[in-house]
This record gives sequence, structure tokens and C-alpha cells, in this order.
Amino acid sequence: MNASYAPVGRDVGRMLQALAGLVLITIPVSLVWGEYYVLPALLLSALVPLASGRLLTSAFQDASDPGKLHGMMVAAAGWFSVALFGSLPLLLIAWTIALDPVYLDAPALNGRAASTVGAFRNPLNAVFESMSGFTGTGLTMTDDESALPRTLQWWRTFIEWIGGVGVIVLTTAILARPGSGSLTLYESEARSEKIHPSIVSTVRTIWWIFLLFTFVSILVLWLAGMPLWGAINHAMTGLATGGFSITDNSIATYDSAVIDFALIPVMILGSIAFPIHYLILQGDLKNLYTDLQTRWMFGFFGAGSLLLSAMVYTSGTYDSWFDAVRYGLFQFVSAMSCTGFQTAVDSTNVALGKWPAQAQLTVTFGMVVGAAAGSTVGGIKLIRLATLVKGIRHRITDVFVPDTAVRRLQIDDRRLTEEEANRELGEAAIISVLWFVFLALTTFVLLLVLPENQYTLENVVFEVASAQGNVGLSSGITGPGMPTVGKLFFLFNMWIGRLEIIPVLVLLRALFTRGGLYR
Repeated sequence: MNASYAPVGRDVGRMLQALAGLVLITIPVSLVWGEYYVLPALLLSALVPLASGRLLTSAFQDASDPGKLHGMMVAAAGWFSVALFGSLPLLLIAWTIALDPVYLDAPALNGRAASTVGAFRNPLNAVFESMSGFTGTGLTMTDDESALPRTLQWWRTFIEWIGGVGVIVLTTAILARPGSGSLTLYESEARSEKIHPSIVSTVRTIWWIFLLFTFVSILVLWLAGMPLWGAINHAMTGLATGGFSITDNSIATYDSAVIDFALIPVMILGSIAFPIHYLILQGDLKNLYTDLQTRWMFGFFGAGSLLLSAMVYTSGTYDSWFDAVRYGLFQFVSAMSCTGFQTAVDSTNVALGKWPAQAQLTVTFGMVVGAAAGSTVGGIKLIRLATLVKGIRHRITDVFVPDTAVRRLQIDDRRLTEEEANRELGEAAIISVLWFVFLALTTFVLLLVLPENQYTLENVVFEVASAQGNVGLSSGITGPGMPTVGKLFFLFNMWIGRLEIIPVLVLLRALFTRGGLYR
């Protein structure tokens, strides 16, 4: 590796070592559930990234602190590597069950259980599931999540929970490395606001808040009637706004309005920026309405849910107002928070893919926008939408004031100079345009590779927006039978969606330049 890229090799190595620790943390879950046959697979899944990570950190231990370019490349390469190596537990456990070594006493699976676990013997499916988990997307290659070994149910939940806060945030909290390098990496993971002046203190506070809310969410779901194992898993993936479930039909399996309504505040908690959570926990409650993103978020949740409920009621999708509000509210919050839990499925009611086109597009809008930057959500994020709206209004009103007037663009409590406004507006516009370009590109490819007349255009747009927004709601396209090209494109969409596109493009440019494919 070129010496100028040494910081990338060293920091990716550190992330892989952190991943090995996550795999080892999973072992007690296997012991509690008596799934001893998974232990060799888990140990090997930890050993491979540990050895690879040690090799990289040893080779580049004298590398300098990462600059902005290095930070973006570390973020992109690190997330891809973690997703790649994080697929090993899925792949190796599936092959352990298939090969059934005598001394391990692996269970004999039949029917749907066999096909569900067997899907992960395909490396692409395992990597897809891992990328979906770490990026907090929630689209899955499983037919029936309830048929998975408890170890794999936990691993899917655990990687979503970790990915919700961020792999780099985890690594920074563990390594506690002082200096500007930690700030560069923190910002490269699509974060900007700090809780404390020190990045290490900031990421540790984030983790304390996340742990506190996780335990509260588990308690709330358990009191609402969800079994304890389900409450643990769904609280973790709900708070991380990931959406992986341990049941076949997501939250619809419970068919309980109480559980539906109990999960809504859990998803909202995950949608609020961590600095705002910190201030609220300090007793500064006015941030609930003075913070621009939080205020807009509640406004969008309210207006979008009302609109969606009205659409599904007036179209006859549901016979009663209660059902329309129950499913409309849950699905819009699930979409805009980028969680991806589903209550609208065929076995209990009308599946999302069969809702009226205008209702599907309303849900799609929520997925594209997302909620607050600095939280666990995906999408374009409200601060960018606010920047674009206010920036466009600022430019239009420029025409009506004298040339000599000094004007500043106000976003939240910040008054931006002309130069600052141009920079932030340009960044928001570039990311938004790129977001729609890749949305359109994957939509076009899926329309080519999917079977004719099986899915409508709104189904395809919905699914692509779900993948790129790291949401996980499905109109029925994603699954083990999906064309390979579609899986590869969705892998890319989930990856760029989690990192807000630019870091991935920077990494690809560096790779293509080095390979002589781009000059």
C-alpha cells in the first residue's frame, strides 16, 4: 500500500479488531441457548478479522493521524470491510448445519427452516445480510427469521444495534485515541455536532445514552406484552432504527395495537440527535421545540401520519378509522425514522406493496427525507432539507433587496455569512442530487432484471428508496430469489446510504486512480 494511505490501513485494521470483539461477545448467547455447535464457527469468525486487523495495524503502526481524505477513505473502506467480515458468522454457521459434523451435533432442519438458514450458504446472501445489518437497513435474505438459530437472531440484532451508533464511534470509544484524528474519523461517519469538546468524551456519552434508552425500550416492550427475547431484540433494532426482526412477519406477528403503539416512541427516540438527547436528559426540555430538526421531525411525523391514514381509509384499504390510524401512523414513523418495522403484511391485513400508489409514494417520501442528522437514521436528513428550503428562499428574496444590503442565512440558531451559506447549500444540493441519481440508476437496473409484470414502478421505487435510505420496508422484491445484479446494486445502495455517498465515491476514485482507470 502507498505510504500516503497508511492511516487508512491502520484504522481499518483497528475496526476489524473491534469486530472480532463483537463476535466473541456473542458466544455467551450461544451458551445460554445451548447452541454449542456454533462455537467453532464463531471462533473462526472472530479469528479471521482479528488476524487481518493485527496484520494491518502492525504494518502501519507508525502512520500519521488521518486527514480529511484519509477519514473519508477509512469510513468507506472500514464499513465495507466490517460488513464483509461480519458475514462470516452467517456463512459459517449455515455451512456447519449443512455439513453436520458428527462431533458438533448440529440440528437437522427441514422445510422452511432449512431454506432460511441454507440461504446464507451463498456468500453473497450472507454479505447482503451483514451489510443490511451494519448499515441499519433491515432488508433481509431470510424467508422466516423465527427459524434461525438464536445465535444468528442475536448476531443480526447486535450488528444493527452497533451500526445504529456507528462502527467508527465504537472504535473511537474503545481506543480513546486523543488528537485531531479522532475528530476527522467522527465527522467522516456523517456526524458533525459534538456533546463535549473532546471527541472521546462525546462518543462515550453517546454510548451511555444509547445503553440507557435500550434498557428502557426493552422494559416498555416487555410491559406491552412482547415476550422477553422479542423485547430485547426489537428494542435494540427499533432504537437503532434498523428494523431486523426475529419473527416471520416483523411486528405484525404479534398483531397487537398495544405493541404497535409502544414501539412508536422507541423509533422516535432513535430519530432524535444524540446531542439533543443529552441536553434533554440534563433537564433542558426546551430543545424539544427550539431545535430545528426535532421541531421539524415532530411536524413531519404528525402531518405524514395524518395524510397516510386518510389515504388508506378513504381508499378502502381499511374499514375503520382506528385501523387506518394504527397502520398509517406506525408505517410512516417506521419509514421516516428509517426503522423498517412492518405491521402491514398480508397475513394480518393489507401488505404495503398493495397499498394505493399515492400511499406508497407518501411512505417513500418519508424514507427519502429521513429524520435528524446526528441520530441513528438514514435518508437525506432533515437538516439538509431545511438548508435547501431556506437556501432557495434566501436566493429568491435576494432579488427584492438592494445590492448593498448585508443579509445572512439563518438555519436553526446559526446566522451564516454568504460564504458559509454557499458552502452549506452547495453540500446539501450535491448530496441530494447524488442521492436521486443513484436512486434512479438502481430503479432502472431493477426494472431490467426483475420479472416482467410482477412489480409496479412504485413497488420498485419504494424498494430502492428503502435500501438507499437504510430503511428496510419492503414491497416484496428483496429476498433470496432476487436477481444477483439486484443484490449487488442494493449492497452498493445500502453502503452509500449509510455514509451519505461522498466517502464511498472518494474511496472508489482513489482505487480507480491507482488502478489507472480514472485520471
